[in-house]
Amino acid sequence: MVLYGCETWSLTLREERRLRVFENRMLRRAFGPKRDEVTGEWIKLHNEELNDLYFLPNIVRVVKSRRMRWAGHVARMGEDRIVHRVLVGKPGGKRPLGRPRRRWEDNIKMDVQDVGVGRGDWMELAHDRVRWRALCGYGEGFSGSINAGNFLTVCKIYWLASQEGLCSMEEVRN
Repeated sequence: MVLYGCETWSLTLREERRLRVFENRMLRRAFGPKRDEVTGEWIKLHNEELNDLYFLPNIVRVVKSRRMRWAGHVARMGEDRIVHRVLVGKPGGKRPLGRPRRRWEDNIKMDVQDVGVGRGDWMELAHDRVRWRALCGYGEGFSGSINAGNFLTVCKIYWLASQEGLCSMEEVRN
């Protein structure tokens, strides 16, 4: 329920912090207080202890992973689709004074940098579906983060599966 439509969110740092606070509050409610072994008093779990108990990626990572998945889908769409035209189009008219607001595409560029790919063109990268899925965290069970080492492992698994005749590289690309 909380993440409904998160693929289209353009999060600021303040909003990311508020999501993490919300997640920690819900985890504290789920795990409850902890009894201190020395004094016997009930104490509230700290953030590090919550992270040790809850092994899944935090909510901000999940949002970024889902946003990258949707961005790859939109980048591979045909140019005649409205969603693709909204992504690559430039709005007309005068821009208001001040610093421009963070756009959805700016968030995608930052997400790609966080994964460790660099400053390349993310739309070109998204056309390679196998690599994009590995970057987005498809193989991590719950949209976890993927680093370069995990990406190489995923590529090796696909290559070995194609060598064993379990699938062809064309099936993997589709």
